[in-house]
Amino acid sequence: MPSHCLVTGVAGFIGSALAEELLARGNSVLGVDCFSDYYARELKEWNLRELRVQAGFSFQDADLRTADLASLLEGATVVFHFAAQPGVRKSWGPEFAGYVENNVVATQRLLEAVKGRALTRFVYASSSSVYGDAPDLPVRESTLPRPISPYGVTKLAAEHLCGLYARSFDVPTVSLRYFTVYGPRQRPDMAFSQFVRAIREDREIVIYGDGEQTRDFTYIKDAVAAALQAAQVDLSTPWGRVYNIGGGSRVSVNRVIRLLETMTGKTARINAQPAQPGDARHTSADCSAAAADLGYRPQVTLEAGLQEMVAGGRE
Repeated sequence: MPSHCLVTGVAGFIGSALAEELLARGNSVLGVDCFSDYYARELKEWNLRELRVQAGFSFQDADLRTADLASLLEGATVVFHFAAQPGVRKSWGPEFAGYVENNVVATQRLLEAVKGRALTRFVYASSSSVYGDAPDLPVRESTLPRPISPYGVTKLAAEHLCGLYARSFDVPTVSLRYFTVYGPRQRPDMAFSQFVRAIREDREIVIYGDGEQTRDFTYIKDAVAAALQAAQVDLSTPWGRVYNIGGGSRVSVNRVIRLLETMTGKTARINAQPAQPGDARHTSADCSAAAADLGYRPQVTLEAGLQEMVAGGRE
């Protein structure tokens, strides 16, 4: 049965792709975004361009820290909370206060506002950053989270809030720990987006570290599929569950660059810089719990996903 969905962070990379798929499946969507200045508003408006002309979509420019949440939630049966202050490297120093406000305080306000409402699901977009440098890979949800960045600390705190409201007030929360999501319209500060632009424009690619660090890369369509499955699958209580969402392969940064060189027919120029505080050396997701409970299985290989980025008009 079609639902009325609230999508926070709808102008972002994952939020906009999720809203498009929700509409394609016959749902109505109220999208909320405050257009934070983390990256250019024109890119976020570009993410919204197809949504704005679709029946069933409405948009509210609102900040979750101060907005009238009751009015935003009116009629909603599913909440996808994808709004956040992103970025590991910028979360150090005085900017940390903004991360706490946007990732922790805003989440608590939203959870408080949905308490007692007839929601079928509250899906929270968490991050693999909560694990830090896990000693054993792939990580399972039972792995002790040890974030190594202030950003990761705030994502874990918001996760804990989802669990608290699930146990204390029966809010039907499900948290998804996304592992490095990529694809067309990826944020301009993220590695793949920067790599593709730099190779096309014959500019240097900046790599932090030796390039042998590995990531579990998750294609945007798989990330969206996981959110939809988390919202639709008949999960038995207790609520507050957490799931890893990865792409099914662990690949080094150097390997990604070699693939892009092959796809573009160009040679990358590398500018190696020291590894940055807060960057995990390796990440890899055990998605067996998501497969068993949600039916999640990544469908897009890294090679196919990169080809989509290279072929796309905006990385």
